[in-house]
Amino acid sequence: MLKTLAASIREYKKESILAPACVTLESILEIIIPTLMAHLIDYGISQKNMAYILWIGLALVVSAAVSLLAGFGAGRYAAIASSGFAKNLRHDMFYNVQRFSFSNIDKFSTAGIITRLTTDVTNIQNAYQMLIRVAVRSPMMIVFALIFSFRIDAHLSLIFLATIPVLGLGLWLIMSRVHPIFMRVFKTYDRLNSVVEENLHGIRVVKSYTREEYEMQKFAGISQAIFQDFSKAEKRLAFNMPLMQCCLYASMLLLSWFGAKQIIASGNNPAMGLSTGELTSLITYAMQILMSLMMLSMVFVMIIISRASAERIVEILNEESDLKNGENPVYTVKDGSIRFENVIFAYSQKADKPVLDGINLSIESGEVVGILGGTGSSKSSLVQLIPRLYDVVSGKVSVGGVDVRNYDLTSLRNQVAMVLQKNILFSGTIKENLRWGNESATDEEMIHACKIAQADGFIREFPAQYDTYIEQGGTNLSGGQKQRLCIARALLKRPKILILDDSTSAVDTRTDALIRQALRNELPNTTKIIIAQRVASVQDADKIVVLDDGKISAVGTHAELLQNCAIYREVYESQNKGGVLHE
Repeated sequence: MLKTLAASIREYKKESILAPACVTLESILEIIIPTLMAHLIDYGISQKNMAYILWIGLALVVSAAVSLLAGFGAGRYAAIASSGFAKNLRHDMFYNVQRFSFSNIDKFSTAGIITRLTTDVTNIQNAYQMLIRVAVRSPMMIVFALIFSFRIDAHLSLIFLATIPVLGLGLWLIMSRVHPIFMRVFKTYDRLNSVVEENLHGIRVVKSYTREEYEMQKFAGISQAIFQDFSKAEKRLAFNMPLMQCCLYASMLLLSWFGAKQIIASGNNPAMGLSTGELTSLITYAMQILMSLMMLSMVFVMIIISRASAERIVEILNEESDLKNGENPVYTVKDGSIRFENVIFAYSQKADKPVLDGINLSIESGEVVGILGGTGSSKSSLVQLIPRLYDVVSGKVSVGGVDVRNYDLTSLRNQVAMVLQKNILFSGTIKENLRWGNESATDEEMIHACKIAQADGFIREFPAQYDTYIEQGGTNLSGGQKQRLCIARALLKRPKILILDDSTSAVDTRTDALIRQALRNELPNTTKIIIAQRVASVQDADKIVVLDDGKISAVGTHAELLQNCAIYREVYESQNKGGVLHE
């Protein structure tokens, strides 16, 4: 896990080294300062040696100034290193997510990925900053302070050693009981993000059904679960401070008690035993040791929190797409012919029943093919296998005479344009959205594509026309307008295969007919697959595929299916005579 995370430090290695280097210098100087103070008291103030006082005083000022500069450098470099590390982590995670197949994304869920990219990375950033500063400083301070303490008085310094096992055991017990809670709470964060995302996407439905109260109760329930988990974790972490203070004050009392006795016995003479200056140094070192232990306990708390986040981040970084190029991928798609051979497909290996079963279908390049079927008949699942958004469980899908698994994924998908059921437009101008299909498309090419998609007319009515700004999700457009823009965007790819997945459902029948007519006339060599609920949208296709419960029920022309397919005939009659649609 650490090796995976460390790979994201990259160009911030220098800052990651300079920060602990500055911390080391700062720590050494802070350890030297109490010794200088002891010499100032014992050999300067006590003996009224002004020259010695000035010399040691100057050394103290220089040490404090250099320590201050080193501390400033440590903070600056640690901030740069941790922020850069977090930036690279987000980049690496997002880059890997872009390579995920749909099944990889389904595994983590959208909300889970968002939580990992935001909350979890922030936790890692805070932990990393503490690691390269506090986690370096505290052990160093403890070691150096112990060494200097033993040089002054080995017997009194044993008091420090007695507190370390007590603190270590206490911190281990706290950490072992808190980590599982944080693991659970971050999964609850995923659920919280999912609820918020779902609510915002469906806010119009929520308001139209006056379900605001229900949504608020659902949100409050998950928020309460997070509150309870964090409260439970913080209650256990709260034992950390009393434990530290108990050890600190006990050490102070013991040092003062035994130190005072030794000073009296030595007559406050450094040559005869313990002196006032040395006891002052010991108390300072005790404070430094125990404060360093306290800071280490804070690091442990941060590690407890960030460990759960780190494991979740590494899951994303180590996840490999289950769709990969073969050893010698094919980069050229010859034509738009498609062939399904004994295809069986399921979204999960553990599924009780395949989504598609025994699919055999041949489509010639340039054909217009309609796909019809009731809700849940797996129409969308069928076409998603063509650009290899998913892989078949068994059988083979070929495009241009080549198994889709043998193609370079980018090359294959560049030749297959899909307009999905859910029309997605991004915030930006109409031109910017259209250029998703072709970054280098000229204005003339965009206008031509929009004319085929019957979008040019309504675009011209906008004051800014093709420079009209589209809000996020296309909320300032109607459903039919969004569908036509999505079709135009797909056409700009100049694909060999065009798939329209129920993408004219929001337009009127006349516009639907005009779009189909334009596609047939303007793209004669492009294979066109039209998934529709309306028979009118596919009845002039070269062939129509009727799907029922994941299987092909019939294939033929409109006239043939009216004669030979009961399902098709029932749908046709229901739509033309006002009956109920077949489900």
